[in-house]
Amino acid sequence: LTKNAIYSFAELYLNFYEAFKKIPLDKLNLDKVMVLGLGLGSIPYMLEEKFNKRYNYTLVEIDEQIIYLANKYVLKYLKSPQSIICADGLHFIAQHEEQYDMICMDIFLDDVVPTPFETHEFLQLLKKRLTPDGILLFNRLYLTLEDKAKTEEFYYTTFKAIFPKGDYLNVKGNWILLNRSLHL
Repeated sequence: LTKNAIYSFAELYLNFYEAFKKIPLDKLNLDKVMVLGLGLGSIPYMLEEKFNKRYNYTLVEIDEQIIYLANKYVLKYLKSPQSIICADGLHFIAQHEEQYDMICMDIFLDDVVPTPFETHEFLQLLKKRLTPDGILLFNRLYLTLEDKAKTEEFYYTTFKAIFPKGDYLNVKGNWILLNRSLHL
């Protein structure tokens, strides 16, 4: 557990809740979903319990204690199939070639995205792991002036270089970066 981390819980993880409300989930052909940075399991919880969606999940989390807590309080109650992987998200995505219909990238160390997850190389790996019509949701802080400057710099220089049709949702002090516009 990190000092400044905010661990998601149920639908109280408002940035993803607001994003899922804005994304036309019924119009997307989603089955396989990868979550990088499980937290306490709010993403699969919200999709199943609040949006009535059942997907096949690959849930990647580096912290064994967080996996334990997510399973104890959330995941074991869900009906959606889940594979829980205790691994570094960067190594996992580099070593596994499976493709996903939706990838939720939600990795933070305290309150920042670790530098290895902000590289062209990592974004290329994410792109390779998406199905042709897949959707990427990449969570970034957008609260303080410093957060805003870092997120805008990352979005316009790094993210858009890999996902030129990219877009973003401004939700509750965060930007959720998308690999493509959904005409929202």
